[in-house]
Amino acid sequence: MDYFKIPASELGKGAKIPVYPLGDSGEVFYELALEMVNTIKAHNAAGEKTVFICPVGPVGQYPIFVRLVNRERISLRNCWFINMDEYLNDDGTYIDIDSPLSFRGFMRRTVYTKIDPELLMPEEQRVFPDPADPGRVDRLIEELGGVDVAFGGIGINGHLAFNEAQPELTAEEFAALGTRTLWLTPETKTANAIGDRGGAIIAMPNRAVTIGIKQILGARKVRLGVFRDWHRGVVRQAAYGEVSAAFPVTLLQKHPDAAIYANSTASALPF
Repeated sequence: MDYFKIPASELGKGAKIPVYPLGDSGEVFYELALEMVNTIKAHNAAGEKTVFICPVGPVGQYPIFVRLVNRERISLRNCWFINMDEYLNDDGTYIDIDSPLSFRGFMRRTVYTKIDPELLMPEEQRVFPDPADPGRVDRLIEELGGVDVAFGGIGINGHLAFNEAQPELTAEEFAALGTRTLWLTPETKTANAIGDRGGAIIAMPNRAVTIGIKQILGARKVRLGVFRDWHRGVVRQAAYGEVSAAFPVTLLQKHPDAAIYANSTASALPF
């Protein structure tokens, strides 16, 4: 695990996933927002649709994106935003959209209601995976011709969306997993409780619906942003560690166009 000793000045050199050490978190969010805007503008100019997989974590890119869309009058009418995941109740249904933990509620409050209605895509093009029919998202992506860019972060156990680590699977078996519901690991609940529930792990949802790792790996581009203290170890294992279902993000080492943007906190030495 010598990669944990790679200093910020060397981070990215020889990496199996390109890593771009940046300054503060705003630079990370700006890069993600710019990728969104530039992709949409290029596709609009060519008369093509745009299909994104969108996270709710990181989220700092969305205010920048909204401002640029409204200021530059960028039409989203031919865009599909497919969100990565959503929390579920123990019975497998969505948590209430008005819950502060709801990703559907976040996108409504922070993105869709902030964009000029003349520029906004129709509601049916704002998609979340459905716990009652998880495969619907996978079928939609196929019908749309694939995903242009999958955006996201990296979980503490290397998960992308809520594709939790499954060390009992081979990397190939894990890479084939589609959209599904699942129980969240204690590590994920703990890490998320720190930011979302003031450390109240018991108040976190136990289940989620997540877009498949297959759909993320199948995107033409993948762009990830990392910015937390504990991302220091995570980003190094992602970029230099062994490919394994025990740390899912390592599967991106085989992707033709993936990149990780890291702020100065995540770039610093883990210990």
